[in-house]
Amino acid sequence: MRHLRSSFIKPLSGSIALAFLGLLAGGALFSLGWQSFGESSLFANFDTYVWRITRFTLLQALLSSLLSVAVAIPLARALHASHEFYGRAFILRLFTLPLVLPSLVAILGITAIYGRNGLIACLFNLSGSSFVPNIYGLTGILLAHVFFNMPLAVRLILANLETIPADYWKLSAQLGMGNFARFRLIEWPVIRRNLSGIAGLIFMLCITSFTTVLTLGGGPRATTLEVAIYQALHFDFDLTRAVALTLMQLVLTLSVLALLRFFGRPSEEGFSLQITTKRYDHAKKTERLTNYAIILLGLFFVASPVIGIVASSFMADFTRLLSEAAVWNAIFTSLWLGASSACLSVGLSFALVIAREYSASQTINIKPRPLTRFYQNALETGSGLILVVPPIILGAGWFILLRNFGNPFSFASMMVITVNAAMAMPFAVRLIRPAWDNAAANHNQLCAQLGISGINRLRLIDWPVMRQPAIIAFAFAFALSLGDLGTIALFGSDALTTLPYLLLQRMGSYRTLDAAGLALILGGLCLLLMMIADRAAKSRPYQPCPCKKAG
Repeated sequence: MRHLRSSFIKPLSGSIALAFLGLLAGGALFSLGWQSFGESSLFANFDTYVWRITRFTLLQALLSSLLSVAVAIPLARALHASHEFYGRAFILRLFTLPLVLPSLVAILGITAIYGRNGLIACLFNLSGSSFVPNIYGLTGILLAHVFFNMPLAVRLILANLETIPADYWKLSAQLGMGNFARFRLIEWPVIRRNLSGIAGLIFMLCITSFTTVLTLGGGPRATTLEVAIYQALHFDFDLTRAVALTLMQLVLTLSVLALLRFFGRPSEEGFSLQITTKRYDHAKKTERLTNYAIILLGLFFVASPVIGIVASSFMADFTRLLSEAAVWNAIFTSLWLGASSACLSVGLSFALVIAREYSASQTINIKPRPLTRFYQNALETGSGLILVVPPIILGAGWFILLRNFGNPFSFASMMVITVNAAMAMPFAVRLIRPAWDNAAANHNQLCAQLGISGINRLRLIDWPVMRQPAIIAFAFAFALSLGDLGTIALFGSDALTTLPYLLLQRMGSYRTLDAAGLALILGGLCLLLMMIADRAAKSRPYQPCPCKKAG
């Protein structure tokens, strides 16, 4: 009876998770298709304005990808060659910060350094120069995208360099190879193997960028498709225009994902901090100093916006800011929306992972039927396919659909929770799946022999092993949801205001000191969650006590 119940519940849980993802993405796409059906003016909206925005979307993504990769290659080489550099582990850990730092917070830090009243402008002013940097427009977008994506490219390229056998470095030292020869003959073939995948991944991130372009675009001349969708719905309420823009954005994302799949994905070892490759070559003093200079420049570029956030927030009036009911309301709203989204994301991710492992275990010695194979493929790739539809398209599609059932703003909480949960699922699945597969391989046969199943197995066997990855996945999903602006930008109102939405309002009303204070609060909450995840990752995994076996 227990076995029958397990064989029913596990596939059902996976089917529910897939149905959630399918309904979320399918509902948005159905809404857009239904809205465009019969609209004679839809194709008329594919005018010069749409094509100009499309060209700029592609241009800024292409330039951002090229700049990020071009800067990342020498920096990754310098970090790989400088194992003795003091603080190297800290730099690698710092390079994970742009991945989880909310976009609005990072943008405020960037403007504190490179803006009209930033650090660089003050230095030019002190030197007597009249130069005033202009961070808005394409320049600011590229600067922010390089800040977000260059550290990711460094980590991935560094992972590729760590795969080079130690014998290659020993041979290069014996042959007396110089810096350029080592790069051309040893390092470049390894980097080139995954370079297209890394560039494609960054291109995908830039083509779906919303917050960066919304805040640093500077006007119609620097607008991408996602920002234009937001403007068409939020300001103009031009549904036909929004549908045309959304269809164009969907075509672009599908095309980029198809190319990314064709060229291959980058390796994922770049998230590891365990760097063990031994270099036998002894760099000359000039080469070592050059590497140190590159590392310090990279450190300044990544760390300076973070320092700028903290420095600018010192001038904020936190006493007045924390006495405002709107601020506390935004904090509590962000926390409960983020926690709800993280719980939903982790729960659905567990459902997908458990159902996938169970289905694979049932067909390990037999050839699965076509329907079973389709179900297994859906469980395998279901969480990742949601990335095909960016949050702004999900929000736009459901915003249009919910108009038929009442005021779309009354569904704001539900939409923010569900969209953020779906967007965090690919990362949660990546964190949960290896631990669950390993635990299942170790415990399935023993639990079947002892008759342990259901809640008893979860309490005694599975949860002690899965607690650590579950906490990490929850904290990561919480941080992603906490800093999201895409969905709340469409559904946000005075009745539902999160910290990113309130921060955007204060920036729009030129209350920069209040915005800096809110940025510090938001960034502090996200860093706290990342510290919890880091502490959980460092904690020792659960191991049964030997004395219990003896007893």
